[in-house]
Amino acid sequence: MEIFIDTAAFYALVDSADANHQAAVSLWSDWGQQYHRYITSNYVLLESFSLIQRRHGLTLARYFYDKIAPACDVEWITPQIHQTATNSLLISNRRLLSLVDCSSFTLMRALGLRHVFTFDAHFAEQGFTCHP
Repeated sequence: MEIFIDTAAFYALVDSADANHQAAVSLWSDWGQQYHRYITSNYVLLESFSLIQRRHGLTLARYFYDKIAPACDVEWITPQIHQTATNSLLISNRRLLSLVDCSSFTLMRALGLRHVFTFDAHFAEQGFTCHP
């Protein structure tokens, strides 16, 4: 199965104080025993790294970069996907929806992905199957 990995999942994996940490680690551990193709975007990696660095410093950001991120194939956001995502965000007129989320939705649709590892309810609202 191909699974898109979102910032909320990455963050929960590395922050032991996060409310979703146990669920994230448990699922990640279970998946480690099965074959899955993990996919993320360069925007999600940038957002995740920045969030981890800002909240916890470079040591944890380095751990994320060295140990977690390499498990994923990275799809780069093209100018066309960026433009579509930006238009979607502006049309939605929702303050708490992010450009990174909209770029993820657009990319997932373009790649035909249905499954996402996230704790962000916006993905379910868009019709994707969220794990856990």
